[in-house]
Amino acid sequence: MSNWHKYDADPNTPRAGAEDGAILRDDEHEQGARITLKREEKFLSISSHIYGWINHTRFFNTVSEAMREYRSMKRAMGDVLVVVHAADSKDIRIWEAISEFVRRFP
Repeated sequence: MSNWHKYDADPNTPRAGAEDGAILRDDEHEQGARITLKREEKFLSISSHIYGWINHTRFFNTVSEAMREYRSMKRAMGDVLVVVHAADSKDIRIWEAISEFVRRFP
């Protein structure tokens, strides 16, 4: 069972990005993360947020590339959340996991 669920803050609000682009995918993890795939006029972007720790955005030219990376990033964010919520995690271990995420998904 996945800990990810479709993010839907208000189903009556139109789903548009900050620059009037379309939100194609938007998922939230129950342990405190969100990942959003947006299509703007000239590019696509993936914004990943681990609440209280990191906001990271990447840009793409094609839907297929962005969708592939969205799936990979979503899985990797779940791995980072395991470290964030581990009882014995110190900040340095969390930042190492976040740094590895950013290196893997520049």
